[in-house]
Amino acid sequence: MDAGRLSPMRAAHLFGLAASLAALSACNRGSDDAAEAVATEVPKSFNASVANAPVVESEYGTPVKDRVATLGLLNKRNNLSQDVVLKVGEAKRIGNVIVKLATCERSLPWETPPETGAFVQVFVEERERADQPLNWHKVFSGWLFKNSPALSVVQHPIYDVWVKDCAMKFPGEEDSPAAAASPSSAAKPAAKPSPAPSPSAAAPGR
Repeated sequence: MDAGRLSPMRAAHLFGLAASLAALSACNRGSDDAAEAVATEVPKSFNASVANAPVVESEYGTPVKDRVATLGLLNKRNNLSQDVVLKVGEAKRIGNVIVKLATCERSLPWETPPETGAFVQVFVEERERADQPLNWHKVFSGWLFKNSPALSVVQHPIYDVWVKDCAMKFPGEEDSPAAAASPSSAAKPAAKPSPAPSPSAAAPGR
């Protein structure tokens, strides 16, 4: 993976995360009943088959366990896409695909260019041949980058997954102008003006 667009510190950190998380196991190759094409919790049989690998903790910002990533999922058959919001360590099933988030990361505020990444695993329930039953196959396991998508892509004929956001903060960001302009801290509407005096009260006596 080419890390030319990332700073040396960021590249080393992301590659360290990737090496640590590469130990995540593939899911069980047992078939399940068809599910509706909406995000649901992963079946227990799948949960039991995925081991929890240790995650490299960042020394800056929100702890890894508290981060939340927003991923995009595209079904190329019908050209329908949807957002998949995952906590670190969480997996969701959407139809015949399962997306699992191992961790997500944003570049430090002073690093340029800015980057957002997520370590993702994608499992698809499909047939290797037309005469074989449906089985789960791991089709991707690695880092995906929001601003540098060409560095790593999900290569599958039906599904595509990409990174949209990693919800985390660095020290001092809660006091930044962007945070101050958030809806929760938006200025309250001005107080209702007092009614104008009636003509009889305002007009001078004659």
